[in-house]
This record gives sequence, C-alpha cells and structure tokens, in this order.
Amino acid sequence: MTSELLALFEYYEKEKGIDRETMVEAVESALLSASRKSVIGRARELEVKIDPKKGSIKAFAHLIAVDDVEHPYDEIDMGTALKIKPDAVLGDEIEVEVTPKDFGRIAAQTAKQAIMQRLRQAEKAMIYDEFKDRAGEVVSGTVRRFEKSDVMIDLGKFEGIMPSRERVSTEEYNVGDRLRVYVVAVENGPRGPEIILSRSHPNFVRRLFEGEVSEIADHTVELRSIAREAGYRTKIAVHSDDDKVDPVGACVGLRGARVKNIVRELNNEKVDIIRWSSDIREFVTDALKPAQIRSIQINEDDHRISITVDEEELSKAIGRRGQNARLASKLVGWDVQVDKDESAHEAFEARVTEAADALVSALEITPEMANVFVTNGIVNLETIATEVDPEDISDILEVSAEEAAAIHKRAKDQFEASTA
Repeated sequence: MTSELLALFEYYEKEKGIDRETMVEAVESALLSASRKSVIGRARELEVKIDPKKGSIKAFAHLIAVDDVEHPYDEIDMGTALKIKPDAVLGDEIEVEVTPKDFGRIAAQTAKQAIMQRLRQAEKAMIYDEFKDRAGEVVSGTVRRFEKSDVMIDLGKFEGIMPSRERVSTEEYNVGDRLRVYVVAVENGPRGPEIILSRSHPNFVRRLFEGEVSEIADHTVELRSIAREAGYRTKIAVHSDDDKVDPVGACVGLRGARVKNIVRELNNEKVDIIRWSSDIREFVTDALKPAQIRSIQINEDDHRISITVDEEELSKAIGRRGQNARLASKLVGWDVQVDKDESAHEAFEARVTEAADALVSALEITPEMANVFVTNGIVNLETIATEVDPEDISDILEVSAEEAAAIHKRAKDQFEASTA
C-alpha cells in the first residue's frame, strides 16, 4: 500500500498540479471517516497520520491513564501507559497507536476516492478563479452534450452551460458544433461554480463589433446603445466625437465586409446600424428607418414619443409583429408609439362633404343623392351638365327618367348661369 499511495501522490502532483500536503490532508480525513465505521473507530479521539515521504499510515487514539480499566476504548492501565510515556501519571492523556492489521486495505479503498473528490473540488476552485474575471468576454467552445434544453459546451479545461433562456430560438445545435459564446457570469451553484454562456445576450453583438471594428476597440467610435431580438433583428446606435470619422461607415466596412462577418456569425440575423444623436427627434427618426415619418410629438415628462406616418408607411414603421417599433423604443430608451396619420383622410372627407353639400344646394336633391354622385366621382355641376346624360343620372341615382331629366336641367342651368 505504501508504494501505491506514493504513486498516487506523485501522479496527481505532477499531472494535476495538486499539492501533496493537500492530498495528505484529504486522505487522512477520508481514512478517519472510514475508520470510525470499524472497530478502532470506537477508540477515544482517533487520529490518522500519513507520512508524505514514505506513504506509511498509522492510527492513534488518545486514552486516559487509570489504575483499573473499565472502558477499554477510552482508558489505558498505568503499567502500559508508563511503557509508552515513562513520566505518565494518573489521568494523563496517552497517545496510543491502534493501527489495525487490515488498515492498508481500508486505505487502498479510500485514498483514490478521497483524492478524486479533492481533485474535483480543486478543479471547481480553478474554474471560479480562472473565469470569475472573464464575464463579459466572448469565448469559443464545442457542443458536448444536452441536458434537457440546456447546451453543455466544452471550453477546453472546463465546461460551460448555455441555459435554454440564453439560446437563440432560430438556431439549432448539434454535438460537435464549434460555437462562439458570451460569458454571462460565473455563478456558485449547488454543484459548484457554473460558467453561464449565451448567444442571445445583446452584449454578444457588442463584443462581436468590438472584435471586428478597430475603431470601436480603440474608442474612436462608441457603441452608445443596443437593442436585440435574438435570431431576428438587432439595432445598434454608434457615435464618434471625431468629425472626420463616419461611425456608421466604420461599422459597415468596405463593401459591407465588417457587418457581413457579424451577420454571418449571427446566422443571418438582421443588423441595423444607426447614427446616435443627442437630438431625440433625429435619433428616433433614424431608428425607425426605412419608414418615413409624418410628425413627431415628444412628451418629456413621461419619456413618450408619439409618431405619425402615412398609411402606406405604417407597416414599415411598426415592422413584423411590431418588431421595428419595439426595437426603436429600446434603442432610444423612450416609449415610442406609432400611429397612422389621419390628417390626409380627414382632409379628403372634408372635401367630399363640401362637394356633397354644394350639390344638395344647387340641384335641390337629398344629401343621400349628393353622396351617391360624389362616390361615383361626380363632384361638381360642370361634370353633371357637360359629361353626364339624364339616362346616366337615372342609373346612378336609381330615379325615374323624368326626375333625372329635371336634375340634369337644373345642373345645366346653374352651370350656364355661373359661366355667363
């Protein structure tokens, strides 16, 4: 057992970097626990000692010196005590070796298990020490396995977990896939430190831009804000204090090379790059592109922006399932409400009403008849007098030929009188 134990110490010391003293303490503790389940475990104040150089193992009990032994696992007679400790007196605590014959077998069964347990603890401590300051970085790993919907990723020495909440819903992962992931945090969970990884976090896109765009890395261009719906669309707002630098152009790159690399990493997720502005009107206008805005109303107190657009621009401004407006709201940090501009419709309705009222007055017809004329594109006396026959009026208004002729005559008379 001595040689086997020494071999274990040497292997883990060289290959795993575990200090021998740490291993000795672990094995002593494990052996003590195992010994308490055996006969010697009944001895008073049991202690296990291992020689780290020789690998020898001994068990000791601390017994009380007495004249007559009544409790053999707690006491020792004075004669035996004096042989061990010549100056012993009654009541002294005597250290007595109680190593059993089969202690080597117990040690063999326990030592490797104790070292492996300590090794796992050491590895967990190493995980925490190495990754605790790496939160916020992008690292590469390989998909190792799945635990329900969580993805376990091999990071080399360590393993990270990408929980289902941090996955991108549009992405599929397979064992062996090589992935770049964002380190969200290193948490001390019930099973030890856990490296929490993500591909859906907005800062994953931020770190990709920092790695791809040198102007962001050297702070010539600043990424002011970011809004993301992972797998679908991301909006980023960029700014530069250097008037000679185009922040949007720097992020897009020559012929779009830079942003294409990022879009490729994001599996073709759309990325909108917007120029940040301190003018909230200008900022929100750019954030809602490609929609053309009709008007903007700003409520400073509630941080609310009311946007109106033409009807044909409404779908662009809101986006699919409200995505464009929602991301614009996150990007600017205000509540953005987009509505259809009703002013043009109201103006049209007003013109229709005005035309109908004029026909009622001039032709002595009912408002309903006037509305029928207008909805059929007949909006003035000239059209009725010069372009419409009585037969047409009869068909349009569904009136008799006599009444249609009378209406036509009144229209003709009124028009001729107005042009005379």
